[in-house]
Amino acid sequence: MIEKPHSPSCDRNKTPILNVLRTHFADRRHVLEIGSGTGQHAVHFAEAMPWLIWQCSDDEVYLPGIRMWLDEARLPNTPSPFPLQAVAAPAAHFSPQPVPMPDAGYDAVFSANTLHIMGWPEVEALFASLPTLLADDAMVAVYGPFNIGGAYTSESNREFDGWLKARDPRSGIRDLEAVNALAAGIGLRLVADVEMPANNRMLLWRRGTIAPV
Repeated sequence: MIEKPHSPSCDRNKTPILNVLRTHFADRRHVLEIGSGTGQHAVHFAEAMPWLIWQCSDDEVYLPGIRMWLDEARLPNTPSPFPLQAVAAPAAHFSPQPVPMPDAGYDAVFSANTLHIMGWPEVEALFASLPTLLADDAMVAVYGPFNIGGAYTSESNREFDGWLKARDPRSGIRDLEAVNALAAGIGLRLVADVEMPANNRMLLWRRGTIAPV
């Protein structure tokens, strides 16, 4: 029997993230979390925002641990997680997709600490796949460390990037401008760039033509 996973960083960042999502997801109803990890964020956010259906997804290997968190919490707004993974070749898409997507699509997507773990081709694949998942006015929220203007925003981020690349040369902290270009390329407009604790940021985009907030 596997042990229920636990991430100390989720405990540290869940409250600051929730403070942002409460505002930007106030009018949302169906959230897809990409890269749910341990499932801690899902439980915390779904409990605090009961008006949301919070759909977890991740690589299949992480699903048993996520189910342990969801089963223990027994929340009515956290359906069973399903496998979803960015695939860079031969074509950019998410695979597999074992359950039918809602007709209107998800009106919100959330992902935390994922872009710097993937290779850049997988980051491109993630954004290329979003239009098939999103409703017309969907919100996309991505949390994590980002470089600005090609430069690290702190010495700790520089050290973290070195650690990432030593572990996997394909990974690394992404440039905010490069990620925003991918979002703009699929019709997402950046509506908020929120500075977060520990030199992280929350980037929020909205689909469609809207005024910035």
